[in-house]
Amino acid sequence: MDYKQEFIEIYKTNITRRGSEKLLEYLDSEKCDFFTAPASTRYHLSQEGGLCRHSVNVYRCFKDYLSRARVKEVYGLNPTEESIAIMALLHDLCKINMYKTSMRNVKNEQTGQWEKVPYYTIDDQIPYGHGEKSVYLAEHFMRLTHEEAFAIRWHMGFSGEEPKTIIGNALNMYPLAVTLHIADMEATFFVEK
Repeated sequence: MDYKQEFIEIYKTNITRRGSEKLLEYLDSEKCDFFTAPASTRYHLSQEGGLCRHSVNVYRCFKDYLSRARVKEVYGLNPTEESIAIMALLHDLCKINMYKTSMRNVKNEQTGQWEKVPYYTIDDQIPYGHGEKSVYLAEHFMRLTHEEAFAIRWHMGFSGEEPKTIIGNALNMYPLAVTLHIADMEATFFVEK
């Protein structure tokens, strides 16, 4: 099964909230490049389909982390299957329709000749920030719980540009944001390396 099929299967199996069908329709429409977009311009999964693949990887890491006895029993984190899927699969909606392909000259190491090669650039038509833009886009279609919205908003952890006290307060108040951040980092730096 490819990543698009897996994403759609996870989504349809777990996310049944009102409006979720319309969001999935949008993600799979010609108006949206979710299933073909890269996950980044040059870092993790800077390739066609990278965003979908990354979202599935984050889902797998998030599910695994949340299944641990310690996380459930000691930390008291027991989100629903729907919330897990929403947070993981939709955390990077902010990246849809944002990357464009451009060309640049690169010297071919074998021939020594210059050749044009494609690379990704950013053309952000909705400059609303990273996590907050993902929440904004998801909520055009369906309501998120406070915990889902804050986990998606703060999934970047301390790597954002906001004051550290604001980030710390948000992570303290919404511990699923910490776990989503951990899953995102695990997917990015271990799974996708």
